[in-house]
Amino acid sequence: MSLVVSCGEPAGIGPEVAAKAWAALGATLPFAWIGDPAHLPPGFPWQEVSAPGEAEGVADGALPVLHLPFGSPAVPGTPQPGHAAHVVEAISRGAALAASGEASALVTAPISKAALIGGAGFAFPGHTEYLAHLAGQVPVAMMLACPELRVVPATIHIPLSAVPEALTEAGLEETIRLTHAALQRDFGLDTPRIAVTGLNPHAGEEGRMGSEEIAFITPLIDRLRGEGLALTGPHPADTMFHAAARARYDAAIAMYHDQALIPIKTIDFAGGVNITLGLPFIRTSPDHGTAFDIAGQDRADPTSMIAALHMAADMARSRS
Repeated sequence: MSLVVSCGEPAGIGPEVAAKAWAALGATLPFAWIGDPAHLPPGFPWQEVSAPGEAEGVADGALPVLHLPFGSPAVPGTPQPGHAAHVVEAISRGAALAASGEASALVTAPISKAALIGGAGFAFPGHTEYLAHLAGQVPVAMMLACPELRVVPATIHIPLSAVPEALTEAGLEETIRLTHAALQRDFGLDTPRIAVTGLNPHAGEEGRMGSEEIAFITPLIDRLRGEGLALTGPHPADTMFHAAARARYDAAIAMYHDQALIPIKTIDFAGGVNITLGLPFIRTSPDHGTAFDIAGQDRADPTSMIAALHMAADMARSRS
């Protein structure tokens, strides 16, 4: 097992949670961190390695580092424009290592999209879209996962007012198929059970609260069920995420960002993991941001980073 972790925005909590994850895991789950060791907490033990596979040999005593010089120190809470291109390079280097098989999986620390746009002209809404670009513009979906729930939004970072137009039968079908394939390949489920929410309150209430369910969501579910997929829905979203409902499916498809993220962040705020489905390599990430307000104060919680590392390792074992 050879995981790599991209450094993320060095002015945020990425270096701190990576360091704390190593302190908690050591050689039990070794990983190589891609970044500038000058951005790690002061006095933190690290050792340079030249390849991800070397991490296992040094992780018992120091954080293995694939050295990527940034050229200047990090200022907690204040991104430096000159660092932006190196942040992007850390992601692309990690993706290349995972795509080649030299690393078993890539775990990405949080980035600041505003900092990358301002400092490097970053042309992507976030990690997910950039990694899809690196992989050859493959179709991807974002899964949020914790032990109690896996959920995939069919539309992601767009205004709520834009969701009805963006939500199409073709796009929803792609999301369902990506989720089904990932549950089989990455989670070892031969016949995954997938529940689909409606877009509207009460799943449209037979057209009285919206027509999308009748127009294409229900017909799509029926068609894919006819192909053998274990699908149910469309379900009212407000009754889909309590414990008894969650026991009836392996993953949920939601129609928009908050419909998916509110339940998982309520169930497991600290331990949620972001997974990119559809890539030819494994990518997970902590489900939190850069937290500039607490950067450099030794207050960051590494729980989600540790969960992302464990999830990546589990997925790699399932694929192998």
